[in-house]
Amino acid sequence: MIFVSWRNACMKYPTECRLKTLALLRRRQSFLNRQLYNTPARSAPVKLAYAAYESTSENPSTITEAPAPIIIIHGLFGSKNNWNSLSKVIHQRTSRKVIAVDARNHGDSPHSSDSTYAAMVDDIVLLVKDLGIKKAVMVGHSMGGRVMMYLALTHPELVEKLVSIDVSPTNHSPSLLSMVSLFDAMKNVKLDENVSLFKARKMTDQQLSDSINSAAIRQFLLTNLVEAKDGKYKWRLNLPVLEKHFNSDISRFPATDKTFNGPTLFIGGDKSDYITVEDHVRIKRLFPEAKIQYIPGAGHWVHSEKPKEFLDIITSFINEAQ
Repeated sequence: MIFVSWRNACMKYPTECRLKTLALLRRRQSFLNRQLYNTPARSAPVKLAYAAYESTSENPSTITEAPAPIIIIHGLFGSKNNWNSLSKVIHQRTSRKVIAVDARNHGDSPHSSDSTYAAMVDDIVLLVKDLGIKKAVMVGHSMGGRVMMYLALTHPELVEKLVSIDVSPTNHSPSLLSMVSLFDAMKNVKLDENVSLFKARKMTDQQLSDSINSAAIRQFLLTNLVEAKDGKYKWRLNLPVLEKHFNSDISRFPATDKTFNGPTLFIGGDKSDYITVEDHVRIKRLFPEAKIQYIPGAGHWVHSEKPKEFLDIITSFINEAQ
């Protein structure tokens, strides 16, 4: 009876019937693809935690005339707090509002089972929409740099300028892949809950030192150790999800044939292998207007290792007339 009714309806309204049938087939194919490749549908965007840096003396009547703000996103294991002092200086030198965000599964932002670049881009798009921003200067370090690169490629209308800090759209950096060891080190930490936060961080540093020689990296990771409501200590990072997505997503830039033709700057440390000379061809293919500058003596955390040189380069680029 249902089949006869559908057949009669198709005979009477052939165009509508064809469109509905195609829609049903597409939905079924999408479901089968997810089952076949075991890939879940993209998660809903999350509302990111952020800190804003702007002058309190600004006249509200001139807000609409203000230059595009600057949105900064940190790298893997980082947070908006890493950019506190730098954001203040960037605001002072550019007279632009600076918004430093916590990526999903980091800092004070919500946790999610999805940590793909597509999902993280959706989060930035939602933030821009919620704040009523038409365009922004997009800045990102490492993982955050890739988020902003992919945002520029997929949503170029939202990007006035792009700055990627010590990361490229290629997938061969040995140092990037070596970050897998950091997950193991953090997972293996054992803590006594009946100690002060200062003592807990000292104990954690001692345990991390067994596998992480760099004191700077250990101190960077320790910014993620916090006291939970139950009095126990925990990593505020969503460590299991980040580890799960690292090899398949975070360490790999998404395949794309899109380009971003706006002003672009890549800042690298000359002691880092995250932006090699071989990467320049790929960078120029995706970002034809890209400039590439290296800071002597800097490694991967170029902005914290050489802050003066970094601030001179980035603020000069942002202040350049288009």
